[in-house]
Amino acid sequence: MLGFLRFLASVLLLIATIALVYDGTRSLAADRIVMTSLAEQWAKLAPAMLTAAQAAVQRSAHPLVWEMGVGKLLQLPTWLVFATLGIVLAYAGRRRRRVNVFAN
Repeated sequence: MLGFLRFLASVLLLIATIALVYDGTRSLAADRIVMTSLAEQWAKLAPAMLTAAQAAVQRSAHPLVWEMGVGKLLQLPTWLVFATLGIVLAYAGRRRRRVNVFAN
């Protein structure tokens, strides 16, 4: 289980690195800082899936959940979201040090 978490963390951190390089090259070309939001990336890659996810969330929960919760999360930069998830999973899947407890 911990090995799977470490593998998933490395994949997420790789995606974060790719997204950061993508934003960096766009920033160099535009001579200003360009940050691509997760919603923008998702709309480019799978627009039908984005609208289906929005409809599913609004159908199963209150519409404000999408607008206030998920919508705000999707406005964050792509690299930040994937890096945060990767770091959390890497921490959860880390190898723990054995502690010897001696009791008399």
